[in-house]
Amino acid sequence: MRQAVAAEWTKLWSVRATWWCLAGATALMALAALTLGTARATEHPGQSFPVTEPVVSASTFTQIALVVLGILAITSEYASGSIRGTLQATPIRGAMLAAKALVVAPVLFAAGVVSGGIGAALSYLVLRTGIFGASGTLPWSALSDLLRLGVSSALVSVMALGVGAALRSAAGTLTVVFMLLMGLPLVLVMTGSQALVEVSFRLPMFAGLAFMESTDNLTGGPIPYSSGEGLAWLVFWAALALASGYAVLRRRDA
Repeated sequence: MRQAVAAEWTKLWSVRATWWCLAGATALMALAALTLGTARATEHPGQSFPVTEPVVSASTFTQIALVVLGILAITSEYASGSIRGTLQATPIRGAMLAAKALVVAPVLFAAGVVSGGIGAALSYLVLRTGIFGASGTLPWSALSDLLRLGVSSALVSVMALGVGAALRSAAGTLTVVFMLLMGLPLVLVMTGSQALVEVSFRLPMFAGLAFMESTDNLTGGPIPYSSGEGLAWLVFWAALALASGYAVLRRRDA
């Protein structure tokens, strides 16, 4: 397993797509967090709020840039045919998928923390000027918020990896993951049906917001269940996707 993880680590960092995804996610987070932070300051002049709140809200949109990395970690090999060499080197398919997950998860955890930290720092510095009528604070609890963001990013990316293993197509996987993260939850919320809204709250996007204890999001307030339950739903979706990917890997040839 150690050799498989080392091989996956080398492959991940040897392609330019990795660097572009991380750079794009960081730039998008900085821009989105600053936009949401200044908008909130303009709407509520004279107030102060933790700058990690707009960062958590921005993660709803910016996580797509991060999950692309999880998708490409496996679908790019199917597109190029290099998956055959990977399976020859690691013939136990579950071990191969586990190795990819063990590489993707810590990388995306760090990416979530760093990009969120940059977004929070930029928002804090801009709001300190007082131009927008409110100020941002940077309490010690911000560190906890950033760590939660990292965990959420890692689990969502592992989910994307599992979906990629099952579908083997970058376009198909991105479509399914986008629908799970944003499309389906928003459609269900817009129906106005209480039962469907409750279902949407258990999908990955709202589960992540609940885990990060978001108070300023598309629902207009906090998600109506605990942070621990939000984490449990994120783990469930990641595990379900990995199990589905493993089932397909066992049945189908490369």
